[in-house]
Amino acid sequence: MLDATEWGIVALSLKVGGVAMLVTLPVAFALAWLLARVRFPGKVILDAAIHLPLVVPPVVTGWMLLLAFGPNGPIGGWLQGWFGVTVLFRWTGAAIAAGVMALPLMVRAMRISIEAVDLRLENAARTLGAGRWRVFWTLTLPLSIPGVLAGAVLGFARSIGEFGATITFVSNVPGETQTLPLAIYSALQQPGADALVWRLSCVSVALSLVALIASELLTRRAGRGLHVL
Repeated sequence: MLDATEWGIVALSLKVGGVAMLVTLPVAFALAWLLARVRFPGKVILDAAIHLPLVVPPVVTGWMLLLAFGPNGPIGGWLQGWFGVTVLFRWTGAAIAAGVMALPLMVRAMRISIEAVDLRLENAARTLGAGRWRVFWTLTLPLSIPGVLAGAVLGFARSIGEFGATITFVSNVPGETQTLPLAIYSALQQPGADALVWRLSCVSVALSLVALIASELLTRRAGRGLHVL
């Protein structure tokens, strides 16, 4: 059984993952729709930039976040100067790092779902007098919702497993930024902490497994719905 401290680590991980997913969701959907439905110069570059966190070392992403959100960074300096807010060594910074790392997976899943919606249905709706936004809200979005939810769940799973960018950006502060992966890392440095590593690892695997199964079920549902249409 987990003790109070370990339950606190799990709760913090869920909070960081949930906030990261919710904040990233509208951004990911907007980017997915843009890539799926709009042609514009530099589309390939934007697509590559979105997926960059998947291929560069996570510590590089964390370092870039540190430059952007640090006291002298363009975003961090603005937040500090105008609102007196800092995300360094805070759980909010951990959520930012997790969201950035989850964004590519969310965009990819949502883009596939949007592209699976038959353009002929949208064109037919327009010929019947529906405007672009009405087609989006009444046709494209409802048909792609299962895939969007699958992407959101996948992003949540990625967020609760984030390590490299988080520890580089906001360090490993117990009770503030120490999520499950960071707690497992810390326990591995302690002699005789094998039982703790096992407990936290089992919780981490269980949460990720549930999220992945949910994402797969939603993806299959999306596929069946579009197949019926």
